[in-house]
Amino acid sequence: MATWWNKEGKDKGFHDIDYSKNCPPILVVTGFVATNSEGVPTTLKRSGSDYSATIFGKLLSAGRVTMWKNTDGVYTADPRRVPEAFPIASLKYDEAMELAYFGAQVLHPSAMTPCIDDNIPVYVRNIFNPSFKGTIIQGRSANLKDVADDEVTLWRSSTTGEIPIKGITSIDKAALVNLEGASLIGGTNVAERFMAAMSDADITVLMITQASSESSICIAVPENQADRALMALESAFELELARSTVNSVSMHKGMAVVAIVGEGMAMNLGVTATFMSALANANVNIRLIAQGSSERQVAVVVDGQDTSRALRAVHMAFTLSTTTTGVYLVGSSGRLGQELITQLEAQKDFLEKELNIAIQINGATTSSKMALSSSGKGLEVSNSVIQNELEESPMEMDLNLLTEAMEADVNPHRVVIDCTSSEEVGDYYEQWLAKGINIICPSKAVASGDRARYDRVCQAERKNAAQWQYESSVGAALPILTTLRDLLQTGDKVERIVGSASGTMAYCLRTHSLEVPFSEAIKNVIDLGFAEPDIREDLSGEDLRRKVVILAREIGMDINLEDVEFDSFLPEGLLKKDYKGDSDAICAAVADDMKEVDELMDEKLKAALAEDKVLRYKFEIDAKENTAKVVLAAVDKMDPLYRLKLNENLVAFHTGRYNTAPLIVKGSAAGADLAAAGIFADLLRLSRAFKSTQQ
Repeated sequence: MATWWNKEGKDKGFHDIDYSKNCPPILVVTGFVATNSEGVPTTLKRSGSDYSATIFGKLLSAGRVTMWKNTDGVYTADPRRVPEAFPIASLKYDEAMELAYFGAQVLHPSAMTPCIDDNIPVYVRNIFNPSFKGTIIQGRSANLKDVADDEVTLWRSSTTGEIPIKGITSIDKAALVNLEGASLIGGTNVAERFMAAMSDADITVLMITQASSESSICIAVPENQADRALMALESAFELELARSTVNSVSMHKGMAVVAIVGEGMAMNLGVTATFMSALANANVNIRLIAQGSSERQVAVVVDGQDTSRALRAVHMAFTLSTTTTGVYLVGSSGRLGQELITQLEAQKDFLEKELNIAIQINGATTSSKMALSSSGKGLEVSNSVIQNELEESPMEMDLNLLTEAMEADVNPHRVVIDCTSSEEVGDYYEQWLAKGINIICPSKAVASGDRARYDRVCQAERKNAAQWQYESSVGAALPILTTLRDLLQTGDKVERIVGSASGTMAYCLRTHSLEVPFSEAIKNVIDLGFAEPDIREDLSGEDLRRKVVILAREIGMDINLEDVEFDSFLPEGLLKKDYKGDSDAICAAVADDMKEVDELMDEKLKAALAEDKVLRYKFEIDAKENTAKVVLAAVDKMDPLYRLKLNENLVAFHTGRYNTAPLIVKGSAAGADLAAAGIFADLLRLSRAFKSTQQ
């Protein structure tokens, strides 16, 4: 350009030079401002500059056309809705036009047309990031005749790792218009009359599906044309509606079109199945399905409020992004909640790198406040950051608002982790499951609580695409419930379950000796953080009884907390005593008051040692007799409980198959770190399940 200017243009300047004789290497042309046939100034509307550029590119036989935008090219999805979206390196003209038709804002369908015949490459680049290569659009997709001769394979079995779709896009503010009538079966001109009515009314038909019998036809149209489309159909089929030979003509607004686009769809099996499964697992209802004859796109109509969730679910399903599990942590400021956050932070990079799984905390609560993420990337997984967010948050703890936030979350994989023992929080389980929100809880409040509520929650879990995981409620990180369910689901019959499932009491009884008073052992277990927030739950047997109820209900017993016989270490007066202060103060005061039972516990220990036995807090569930009990028992060396160490739990399953020796699950099970590890394991099981539905 500088050479041309110095040789040809400098003397006369831009205005007076004869461009027909002194053609410059660069032309500057307006692409958006124009005049109509009457000479009136106008604009070329959306993407007018792009269309003008490709027209001039064709006329001048340009080597390339570059469209400078404010994004790094054409994205796999709208990054405002799918934060994990990324730029596409290359597209075929046909793919680009499909994406543009179905709502990709960076492109217009017509803009590609002038470049196709001469195969002029079109680049989409970022004016604010010129060093980035952006997206190149060039070449035609294979036609169906060519594809028919190729071998079709299951796309996930491909050794190349190539993904058959290039992007996911959507059209908002759509409406469905339906014509239904069983008596139309066999008619030959219903579809013709239907589409003629749409054409006469100047309706843009986005999608159409028709039953093979022509008994029903459904179309998607822009929402602002829906009323006109309905009136056109009612007029076209006025006689049939009057005679009831057409059942109904109806219209539904508030819809959106979601489409996947890519030429690889025609050569690969399972693409549509992955698409539909992703939507189903995200609790997104499909109202209309259509596939283009080119087999380069499949589109569905969904409720408009589900659009973002649908886009994110599908984007994850085709591994265009990491499988993200959105977590809402209730009770994040307690020992258990903080320990869980610490473990999540430590494993964050490993999970993303090795498992392609991201755990994203979208909300956290205390008993009085809550903090919600205002972006699609969640709160930083850090105790200090989350606690600071909670301190500065203006939002008071409100379970209704929390529920609304979870329901509005566009992440298809939502999990609420309940680190409290709150009955009020438990009352929301049924509602959360009904909304497709998964639950993980170490709390025993619901699983061992009111039977009617328990049954409702179980029913909600069965009816909806959501899971209720409470493995950590019985044995912290030990796979006790998982083992029990495996036995039952493989057809084994559980006859008895015996063991000791209180790490707190196991430690107390293991360290209590004639030299160490029982009350001193209690103080030690409190200092180690093994006890419940109110240690009276451990000492009274309530904690272990709740675990027994959970196990008994798992094997089909109709049992409640009051049905479990039990021995308590706690004097009646201490159980009812009104202690003041926080959890630490209450536990310390209880430990002091427990000195009154030291003498009694020493006598029981002496009696056991005299018979070469040891004291253990033992439970037994008898399925045949439909009974359950928790007792302080003296066990001999033949009993598996004899060798329990410190804070160990042991559960033995006596079953039809394990009839000569029980199946035993044993290990440490007290402390916030182990309980948090159990929750973490439940969370990973769910995350892997989310990922497997995308396979």
